[in-house]
Amino acid sequence: MIHVETAIEKPWPGGNWDALAERAVRAAIEASAHGHIAQLRRIVEVSVRYTSDEEVRKLNLSYRQKDKPTNVLSFPMIEPDLLDTIKPGDDGETLLGDIVLAHGVCDREAREKHASAEAHATHLIVHGTLHLLGYDHEQGEAEAEAMEEIERVALAALGIDDPYAVRED
Repeated sequence: MIHVETAIEKPWPGGNWDALAERAVRAAIEASAHGHIAQLRRIVEVSVRYTSDEEVRKLNLSYRQKDKPTNVLSFPMIEPDLLDTIKPGDDGETLLGDIVLAHGVCDREAREKHASAEAHATHLIVHGTLHLLGYDHEQGEAEAEAMEEIERVALAALGIDDPYAVRED
């Protein structure tokens, strides 16, 4: 069973961010090679924190030595090679990891992409969840393309257009 814990901080506006995170995490897991995780009796938890650019900048500096905000950060709590050791009959709880979104960066990117803030945040949570599952687009073009394809599948399942499609303006 997938459980998503959310923290919604200023300056994120009101909205149904809890349900959005739940749907995005589930869709990402189900579209991935680790789809079995969604069917476990064991609780598999993902934490999603919606926060400010400044908070994300601090985290990005601390953990990645980059002194700037970014749209999404992921902090896996389990090694990807151990994901298949989580068995369907296991009771208990596994913390998959944490995802953190920066409001200002997300909002600006959504406008640039002519997408709603909700659709873009969903994409970023799907992307972040895939990082928790061991996918890494910075490991080469083949890995990046594979990750993007899983994102497309997950987002399509949620009724969201391909964020990588080239727009003719």
